[in-house]
Amino acid sequence: MSLSTRQTTISRRVEIRGVGLFSGHPVTVTFVPAEVDTGVVFVRTDLPGRPEVPATADRFGPIERRTTLQADRVVIHTVEHLLACCSGLGVDNLRVETSEAELPVGDGSALTFAEPMWEAGVVALKAPRRHFRVETPLVLENGEACLEVTPGVGPDLLIRYTLDYDGPPLGRQEVSFRMTPEVFLHEIAPARSFCLESEALDMRSRGLGAGATYDNTLVIGPDGPIRNTYRFPDEPARHKVLDLLGDLALLGRRLRGEIRAVRSGHSLNAKLVKELSGKMMEQDQKCDVSLDIRDIMKILPHRYPFLMVDRVIELEGYERAVGIKNVTMNEHFFQGHFPGRPMMPGVLQIEAMAQLAGVLLRRKLTEEKKLALLMGIDEVRFPRPVVPGDQLVLEAVAVRVKTRSGQVRCRASVDGETTAEALIKFILVDVDEQDDEHREEGD
Repeated sequence: MSLSTRQTTISRRVEIRGVGLFSGHPVTVTFVPAEVDTGVVFVRTDLPGRPEVPATADRFGPIERRTTLQADRVVIHTVEHLLACCSGLGVDNLRVETSEAELPVGDGSALTFAEPMWEAGVVALKAPRRHFRVETPLVLENGEACLEVTPGVGPDLLIRYTLDYDGPPLGRQEVSFRMTPEVFLHEIAPARSFCLESEALDMRSRGLGAGATYDNTLVIGPDGPIRNTYRFPDEPARHKVLDLLGDLALLGRRLRGEIRAVRSGHSLNAKLVKELSGKMMEQDQKCDVSLDIRDIMKILPHRYPFLMVDRVIELEGYERAVGIKNVTMNEHFFQGHFPGRPMMPGVLQIEAMAQLAGVLLRRKLTEEKKLALLMGIDEVRFPRPVVPGDQLVLEAVAVRVKTRSGQVRCRASVDGETTAEALIKFILVDVDEQDDEHREEGD
């Protein structure tokens, strides 16, 4: 598996010091590499027993102008910039040890966390990354604010954001980004928190923003930033994308789809995360835990000796499948393929992976009556041979699925060692259309 398909963490510990934006208290935060399936977990080192708060949707508690996590009576404030870094830079697993209830504000952007994290390096772990692909459109509205999520094209999340203050000094700003680590680091992470001068005065009067200064917050007056300058002409809109990414990170999976946001903030983001989390659970519940050979034969048209998947042992939504092919000396191909030194042909390993991918795609498209036909194979490797007695573990991860085509990244392994891998492309045809083709061939 490549880095993009594996879970990740950072390569070493990183320590950051600063003050909280709302509390003004000094705080020390340490990023600690974490194991597979840890997710992002916050640890309050200042409290007895070092209680932990996982960054998950059920702990999401937005408070005015910031995102807060809470487990029992333990809270962590202003986590959105750090979580955006984890999402934007592709860090799946991380322990965040903090000496206070609020993370440091730095210069008001995510660079405080992003640059040290990027310099430490993101490393792959020996487990597949989990994704959630949006299947149906979802629209949430609150007054003039709107969030719309739709199925996307490609493996990267696309976000379009419209900031609209109905006139100066901010006016209307529109930005659009397809998320990659490089785009996040250079185009989104530098965007700083902002507020209108009237909002800053109101917060001060209520005792909020004790750690805020003109250096770490863009305070927008009638003529633009006070005692500061924009890093980008549309910096406020970019910062809204930053906050949205941080809130979406609470899903705990890589989101695949497109988001159109208009005037939205933390409150509407929280509703979106709740809705998507529910859809994610519904999607998981629709999927069987495993499929035996009888189930597989109901999905695939293949039969002996060309049925190459004995069992499907894992199904993760419609995104990933893991199957088993037990390779015995009785396989028909061993009779003629190097009989003196039998080994499974590489093309049949490709066929086995393609069949598992077909199971994944066919389950997704059963209601649409689609059939996946092989169209192309790229990035093929055969690092080691497969011999009689091996148990071939097959893995298929959906990269892109559209109405008429699909791409699935596949890997085969024995005892954890890769034996074959490839990016397999399919064309998706109507079952009736395929039946017609077969009848024409028969004619």
